[in-house]
Amino acid sequence: MLGYALRRLVLAVPLLIGITLISFFVIHLAPGEPTDLGTGDTPVQSDREVRERLRQMYGLDKPLHVQYVNWLTRLARLDFGRSFSPDARPVLQKIGERLPITLLLNVVEMTIIVALAIPIGVFSATRQYSRFDKVTTIFVFVGFATPDFWLALMLMILFGVQLGWLPISGLRSPMWEYLSFWQQQWDFAGHLILPILVATFGGLAGFSRYMRQSMLEVVRQDYIQSARAKGLAESVVIGKHALRNALLPIVTVLGLSLPGLIGGSVIVESIFAIPGMGQLMVQAVFERDYPVIMGNLVIVATLTLGANLIADLTYSLVDPRIRVAARRRRR
Repeated sequence: MLGYALRRLVLAVPLLIGITLISFFVIHLAPGEPTDLGTGDTPVQSDREVRERLRQMYGLDKPLHVQYVNWLTRLARLDFGRSFSPDARPVLQKIGERLPITLLLNVVEMTIIVALAIPIGVFSATRQYSRFDKVTTIFVFVGFATPDFWLALMLMILFGVQLGWLPISGLRSPMWEYLSFWQQQWDFAGHLILPILVATFGGLAGFSRYMRQSMLEVVRQDYIQSARAKGLAESVVIGKHALRNALLPIVTVLGLSLPGLIGGSVIVESIFAIPGMGQLMVQAVFERDYPVIMGNLVIVATLTLGANLIADLTYSLVDPRIRVAARRRRR
């Protein structure tokens, strides 16, 4: 398994370079440059001179392939460059401030989704066409049809404006520094309730449906019927024999869902004014801040490749047949 993981890591390097290459050129195809935001659109001589100086300072006067090579060379030294925004802060520093909160949101969201979706899917499959199955089916349809931004606005109006139970923006209250330690923790958790609820609603609907369909296919297999014919308890048949095989498609979906989680955090963080990677990405796009955009893309691509690798390695833990096949190939 270690050798397989090392091979995947080596192959991930050219793949990551290809992703950055395509992203770099696509970003620069968009009309306008960062210099347009700093000088305005009035074509006077002074503005042209300022734009030219800014282009030279940012390195935008060089050919596009030279810009990419320079950027890739800095990236090899883990230097993401400096932001084009007026503060000119290092990109890695700006991302480092925002990445933990986005990872926290995504980890909590995925933990809740997996913890609820698996039992819901198993119960729906083992009690097909029951009242529970029909209720969860309606929930799935509602979850798929409800836009995140609409649900976020409705929850903000209900729990934040009308009832006043939960905060609707940011991560801290204005008086946060004057609160006690435990009050600070509760205040922080209270700010995360609505964003996490919005983020998990659609994902829970989808994953529970995947789990139900996968479990239905497994329980119809011959070896499940044989296990029942041997007199094994239903809990053993479902929990030991069926569940492990039914989890294989879910592991695949989990590995491929990370880009969607990061993308979904853009909407959630923008609506709830959460200072995370999603909000930073939106601001960088509007400001045409190329170093920040590329830094975000590198982080997201790296997390995606890492998640796919973890999903592949998890296969061997879920399905023993994969470990046996790997040993036979080595022989």
